[in-house]
Amino acid sequence: MSLQGVFQKCFSLGALKPVVVEVSDAAMTSDAGLIPIRQFDQVVGLSERFSGALDDFRDPARTRHRLLEMVRARMYGIPAGYEDQDDHDTLRSDPVFKLIADRSPDTGDLASQPTHSRFENAVSVRSLLRLRDVFIDQFIGSFEQPPAQLTLDMDPFDDPAHGQQQLIMFHGYYGQYQYLPRVITCAENDQVVMFCLLFGTANPALEADDDLEYLIDRLRAAWPDVRIHLRADSAFGVPLMFDVCERLSIDYSFGVRMNATLKPASDDLLTAALKAFEETGQPQRLFESIDYRAGSWRSPRCTIIKVEVHARGTNRRAIVTSRPGARVLPAASYNEYADRGESDRHRRNECGCASAAR
Repeated sequence: MSLQGVFQKCFSLGALKPVVVEVSDAAMTSDAGLIPIRQFDQVVGLSERFSGALDDFRDPARTRHRLLEMVRARMYGIPAGYEDQDDHDTLRSDPVFKLIADRSPDTGDLASQPTHSRFENAVSVRSLLRLRDVFIDQFIGSFEQPPAQLTLDMDPFDDPAHGQQQLIMFHGYYGQYQYLPRVITCAENDQVVMFCLLFGTANPALEADDDLEYLIDRLRAAWPDVRIHLRADSAFGVPLMFDVCERLSIDYSFGVRMNATLKPASDDLLTAALKAFEETGQPQRLFESIDYRAGSWRSPRCTIIKVEVHARGTNRRAIVTSRPGARVLPAASYNEYADRGESDRHRRNECGCASAAR
């Protein structure tokens, strides 16, 4: 009996059609889903602009693999689950990876792991600054008309790592070796506006003021009249960030940790919420705004306190905001800040937790 006949017999599923397994020497792939992503990239041109921002110091006479090919291999490999450069020792002969590099499947292999390693380690600071502009230019170009206002969200997130990669460190809160990327996104269109890769135990606000100042200058050069609102969690609720936002005339809403001053200031509100919960049995959310000045602040700032009481217990949170009307409508101002939680979850899915520096 032929090999095909053996498999037909072994995999017969009764009344259903038989499952036929055949031996083939054709090039196979499990990553055909990257092809429509490559088609989208053809429209937006991200990989070409990304590659164009990089310096190529190699001798053209001795160069076999174009920067664009290697950029696409890494850009497409990471979201497909191939974070490690080692994967490219196999992927270099994959027909789909050749197609997304504009190569025919029957041509020679793509770049190997050592070539990718040299390529990534050769990226200069000047190239990284140009890459920063690639994302900002793409964001600005995504608007057909100048926007009247923008809501920007700044967030760090954990990026687990392994091995001996440069700048990974053990983070006690997350309990892992990691990088700590910081990303700025736009709530109006969910686009990534600016990205920064920090070492694993970095302060999330490290040089965030410089990044923000550069970004705001670029945005206002394109849209002089745009009103900008920045939202971020308590890691950014520090004098450095308050000062740069006020100097740049942008609205801000930052989380701030409850402390020995804010907790007593919210005790009356908590008592009122507990009483209402006991009387009605319904969850309670109460808000109030106060002028609060921490010891390191140069002036008092509007601080909104939220108190929740429900069957699972109590919860107190606070934000510092410069939003107009926050003192009059503290609940609306807090809820608008809290919307960034949904944006953060979406952003994590978009950005993934695998950086190209792995």
